[in-house]
Amino acid sequence: MRALALYGVHVVVGGGRSLLIAAMAAAATPPGRITVIAPGDDAVGAFLKPRPVAALPGIGPATARTLSRYGITTIGQLADTSEGALARILGKQAGREPAGRARGNDDRPVQRTALTRSTSASHNFDQGELAPDAHRRALALADELGARLHTSHEVCRGLTLTVHHADRTHTTRSRALPEPSAHSPALTTLAYNLYTSLGLERARVRHLALRADRLGPDETAHHQLLLDDADDKARRIEAVPDAARSRFGPHVITAATLARATRGGHPREPS
Repeated sequence: MRALALYGVHVVVGGGRSLLIAAMAAAATPPGRITVIAPGDDAVGAFLKPRPVAALPGIGPATARTLSRYGITTIGQLADTSEGALARILGKQAGREPAGRARGNDDRPVQRTALTRSTSASHNFDQGELAPDAHRRALALADELGARLHTSHEVCRGLTLTVHHADRTHTTRSRALPEPSAHSPALTTLAYNLYTSLGLERARVRHLALRADRLGPDETAHHQLLLDDADDKARRIEAVPDAARSRFGPHVITAATLARATRGGHPREPS
């Protein structure tokens, strides 16, 4: 309630006997609500078993499609599958952990960690979007993050891409940058790589969120020198929209791929 009143942010809270159960409870909770799963095996099983395998952390869309071809579509079915069978389906390394997680096993300790700063941007599709080209156009969110970091004189050390699907499941991938940066082309390239790693060619997507992780002041970051001036030229060009945003507001310039133009009073997609 305080987060909503003070910052306009809807908070969800999930609780359970492990990090895995708590995270899944939070993911299944509507904004502004709390879900706590009792620690007993019966309660954990009742929560996990009917859920789709894609809702289990570590199971991406490609793995979920592979499992579905063998009739494994729910977490309960995954829990009832032997590790040997999963090793034959997914490979020895990839099949080692899913069965234990499907039974609610998670030995990771809960540790207090220092607060790490981040900033995020998101894009909603009007309906479930299947086209990979539309997904990639939405990743112009990286430009928005880069502009935000330039304004605050910060750099980030990695990106996290979260994809919310039409079936209300979501998938998350994180990856570090080669060096701390606020350079929009570097952020965009990493965002595309994260998207490609998810294998979303046939996924119906409702929402994309891109987060710049582990922010720090830009004076503490080093930059690898190159032998040509193309990189320096690109960085000088970035200063132009930064100046416009500083004077007229953050949304005065946006990526053309996310903008809607008008012709004859009717909205149309940009060409």
